[in-house]
Amino acid sequence: MGSRRALVTGLTGQDGSFLAELLLEKGYQVTGLIRRAPDAHLGCAEHLRGEVGLLAGDLLVPDSLTEAVAAAGAHELYHLAAPSYVPDSWQQPAKTVAAIAGATATLLEAVRDYSRQTRVFIAASGAMFGAAPESPQREQTPCQPQNPYATAKLAAHQLVGQLRAHDSIFACSGILFNHESERRPESFVPRKIARAAAAIKLGMADAVTLGDLAASRDWSFAGDVIRGAWLMLQQDRPGDYILASGVSHTVAQLAETAFAHVGLDARDHIRVDPTLVRAPESTRQLGDPGHAHQRLGWMPTLTFEQLIGRMVDFDLRALQGSGTAT
Repeated sequence: MGSRRALVTGLTGQDGSFLAELLLEKGYQVTGLIRRAPDAHLGCAEHLRGEVGLLAGDLLVPDSLTEAVAAAGAHELYHLAAPSYVPDSWQQPAKTVAAIAGATATLLEAVRDYSRQTRVFIAASGAMFGAAPESPQREQTPCQPQNPYATAKLAAHQLVGQLRAHDSIFACSGILFNHESERRPESFVPRKIARAAAAIKLGMADAVTLGDLAASRDWSFAGDVIRGAWLMLQQDRPGDYILASGVSHTVAQLAETAFAHVGLDARDHIRVDPTLVRAPESTRQLGDPGHAHQRLGWMPTLTFEQLIGRMVDFDLRALQGSGTAT
């Protein structure tokens, strides 16, 4: 494995940092594609500075992506970078589609034209199923995306299958359902709740304001999901796989788990803002990971309760160290 090279987009985010750690442990030479200056903070991957190489690239600048693929000569390309905050996609649908579907098309084209030996992983999303006709969702479930982000992810997913069939490149689409960790931004509900439980336990806050407590998601540990991505590129044949826990939990259950971890009752500390409550979803978002279990031998290492506990414990340590509930 020592001679294997990997190019990772999204290095500075949650998923990219977990992937870089995994690849380094396996002896890869890892290069991250970043749009910031090389001496700028590397986000979640800052602790890996000096262990990974860096290449400049921007999802909205196609030539920069093509040049990076050609220069890296990687054995494996993991495309994780994308705008990920769904509400923003309503404000900038054109930019969202360009950054997700357009960048995916550019990278697949670059591999085909300049680096055919490269195996490609593209991060799709369980959000693309939207108002699907069945739950749980499987790889063959028809998609009915409900927002520009999900539409862009579906387009990227379909491009993988089309170019794989037409150009015979080794490309895989990972249909990733919600996956979390202590590296997730606080704008995402699980991290917001974990942070609040820690802050309230330490006496730094009294309550947390949430939206629809009945909303449900299929949450997994990001490190487990990223290991599944690596497994996809180790197979004899390329394919598409759902990576999910196969179990859904409501926001209320997530909050109960987080607060119980620090000996508190969530009901005493949650405030619901009616303006944040959305209309009920017609289809429960729930992934069936059976194909990944069977073909990849992929199994999660953390339960839902362990994941939430890990996040709360991290925030307890962080807040105790900083002395402020930031």
